Amino acid sequence: MSTVTIYHNPRCSTSRNALALLREKGIEPTVIEYLKTPPSRDELKRIANATGEPLRALVRTKQAEYTEQGLDDPALTDDQLIDAMLATPVLINRPIVVTPKGARLGRPLERILEVV
Repeated sequence: MSTVTIYHNPRCSTSRNALALLREKGIEPTVIEYLKTPPSRDELKRIANATGEPLRALVRTKQAEYTEQGLDDPALTDDQLIDAMLATPVLINRPIVVTPKGARLGRPLERILEVV
């Protein structure tokens, strides 16, 4: 079993490039297509903690659903953001790479190398 996991959307070029970069480095990660198999509430919290960034950094702000659901409101709690991400997984930013060293959102792509 791989100790590297990528939360991946195969339709996203950045996500495809992150997967290719890992493979170029000789790493065959566990690939989770999060639109088909979204992470749980606890997993989202663990991933956010492992990035060292606020949970909001994992929310994809360029999706129409972001503004449609009022997620641009800075007063929303992490639990409210997680509820939205679980209900609408396309709101989860990608790619996210998780390793024993931590987790990184691959924007910019090279950031994933910090944890591999």
